[in-house]
Amino acid sequence: MSPPSARLQTKPVITCLKTFLISYSLIFWVTGVILLAVGVWGKVNLEFELLQKLDKGTNAPYVLIGTGAVIIIFGLFGCFATCRGSPWMLKLYAMFLILVFLAELVAGISGFIFRHEIKAVLQDVYKAAEKSYDGTAAKSDDMDRIQRTMQCCGETNYTSWANTDYFKKEGIPKSCCNVTAGVNCTTTELKNLTLAESVVYQQGCFSLLTITMEGNLGIIAGISFGIAFFQLIGIFLAFCLSRYITNNQYEMV
Repeated sequence: MSPPSARLQTKPVITCLKTFLISYSLIFWVTGVILLAVGVWGKVNLEFELLQKLDKGTNAPYVLIGTGAVIIIFGLFGCFATCRGSPWMLKLYAMFLILVFLAELVAGISGFIFRHEIKAVLQDVYKAAEKSYDGTAAKSDDMDRIQRTMQCCGETNYTSWANTDYFKKEGIPKSCCNVTAGVNCTTTELKNLTLAESVVYQQGCFSLLTITMEGNLGIIAGISFGIAFFQLIGIFLAFCLSRYITNNQYEMV
């Protein structure tokens, strides 16, 4: 056993580490709640509905929901382990954070290496959604929402709609109408690509999304680095607290 004086000197350090680790665990728990909420939202919203139309499909919403649920559980576990002052629990928590860190690292590297393949898959997704547009189904409402919100039209531009069955019957969707310019598109204009040029949005939706993503790669990389660094803080705190408790045989009051 360590002498009483040593334990008294160690107690403030233990208390400080516990405070920081509990705060970290709570923040970690909140990120899990956010991921879970985004996953549930994505399950019933636009992007994932469009992706599910492809044969390749996607499990992205389920991945987010599962990841969020696991993080919530381990975030609570981290708080419990810290309050309990159990070295083996703290080490287990640190090991989980290491796994999260490695998963983020692999995902980031993979995303950078296979960014062109990912872009091609997303482009196929958008093409499939555009070709199946009928102006009435819920998936069509999603497409209309994209074009109105992003003020864009078609995959590469408004002429992309010329290759769809909907264009042959109804012309370009009215959601492409450039309302910001104060125009009021007519059926005749929307059925004629030459006339439509002056009344619809010129920027393609997928092209706009690609330009936006590529223009913000630096910001995305910075955020990824920040998240990874955040995990390292938790790993450091958990291991330090476990080591202090073990080495000094600290007893919880």
